[in-house]
Amino acid sequence: MASTTLLQPALGLPSRVGPRSPLSLPKIPRVCTHTSAPSTSKYCDSSSVIESTLGRQTSVAGRPWLAPRPAPQQSRGDLLVSKSGAAGGMGAHGGGLGEPVDNWIKKLLVGVAAAYIGLVVLVPFLNVFVQAFAKGIIPFLEHCADPDFLHALKMTLMLAFVTVPLNTVFGTVAAINLTRNEFPGKVFLMSLLDLPFSISPVVTGLMLTLLYGRTGWFAALLRETGINVVFAFTGMALATMFVTLPFVVRELIPILENMDLSQEEAARTLGANDWQVFWNVTLPNIRWGLLYGVILCNARAMGEFGAVSVISGNIIGRTQTLTLFVESAYKEYNTEAAFAAAVLLSALALGTLWIKDKVEEAAAAESRK
Repeated sequence: MASTTLLQPALGLPSRVGPRSPLSLPKIPRVCTHTSAPSTSKYCDSSSVIESTLGRQTSVAGRPWLAPRPAPQQSRGDLLVSKSGAAGGMGAHGGGLGEPVDNWIKKLLVGVAAAYIGLVVLVPFLNVFVQAFAKGIIPFLEHCADPDFLHALKMTLMLAFVTVPLNTVFGTVAAINLTRNEFPGKVFLMSLLDLPFSISPVVTGLMLTLLYGRTGWFAALLRETGINVVFAFTGMALATMFVTLPFVVRELIPILENMDLSQEEAARTLGANDWQVFWNVTLPNIRWGLLYGVILCNARAMGEFGAVSVISGNIIGRTQTLTLFVESAYKEYNTEAAFAAAVLLSALALGTLWIKDKVEEAAAAESRK
């Protein structure tokens, strides 16, 4: 009953409470912000509060009814803009066909890139297989069974087998020391690691020949020890090690620089020595980068031509690799044998790329865990 009595003045009904009763609702002198209709009164009584709260209006007879909400109005300019947008007019990027201009630019760039890769990489690569099997698979297998071909394959695999592990060990040790220690000449040493990238492989072979040849700086020492470097497997291994030196170390340095050292510090706090820290903490964190560098180093070692050609002398049956065999066979107009060796090198390259992709997928899957 008390609430009904309080609401009677707000609804326009006569109140049973006298004007001096403390239960009467006084009018608050403030500007009304609850009603949407303009009002000339500077007072905001409780009826407007109830109307705005309940979303209703009160008739003279005191019967409430829901106030319909006015529909949103759009100006003529807004309608024109919306219609033109729906019809595919001038978009944010321009163009009258409803498609942004930058999409055409992207398609054009993608087409140019695809055509460039096709002409430079894909067409020559496919042509190697076409030429190798032009006379059938039997001549291809006969060339692969040639003794000089098999010796060249053996030398290629031996070079990769020797140089890749050595550069892996050196690259890992060098990367850890360069990232964990500060010493004079560090910047210069890191610049020297990029030297094989900037020097021509032919210059590398010539440099090694002048150092270890019969008239080189180390000629007397090598003569006394009976070690042959030039025109021998030793010189070929040195040349291959030089050109493949930066791959492992350059893959590991960014990983080690961004690696959190708290795990290594915790391991040392628990009493682990340097080898235990490396084997149990550092190596698991860098293993994917290390494997990626090993794959690149192996691919470069098997495909090296310039440096090995100069220091080996390209002696058939002695110091000839698959890349040198391709050159010799092509110069002798034995194109079938040259393309057979090229197919084998291409197969090795495809296998390397496949392994590299699997390593990247495994590393990405582990990073998402």
